[in-house]
Amino acid sequence: MTLTVAAAVMALEGATVLLLGGYAGVETVIGRPSDLVNSIAVAAFGIGIGAALLWVGWGMIQSERWSRSPGVLTQIFAIPVAITMIQSDQRVIGVSLIVLAVIGLVTLLSPPTTHALYGDHD
Repeated sequence: MTLTVAAAVMALEGATVLLLGGYAGVETVIGRPSDLVNSIAVAAFGIGIGAALLWVGWGMIQSERWSRSPGVLTQIFAIPVAITMIQSDQRVIGVSLIVLAVIGLVTLLSPPTTHALYGDHD
């Protein structure tokens, strides 16, 4: 159950980043960016990271051991991003991201997740 919740958190984060990257790409194409190369890079980065997060979430659904480390790192990195969002008066987004990151960390580091990924090792 905890691994499923962690996978759902990763999927939500991944889908959000993927959509934001796609949005940046659409805005680059239909808008008039001040720096075209930078705009393309931001869009490509968002799409790439979003796809990677979805892949990690899929790995969690498949109970793949490798998926835990990138999942934990993602949640750790999300906290400073959330704090920055809160400090820049985007409190709803920042608090939501902190809540997701805490849920993700708790579920990824919980004993049922450890058992699901690594089994019993005496």
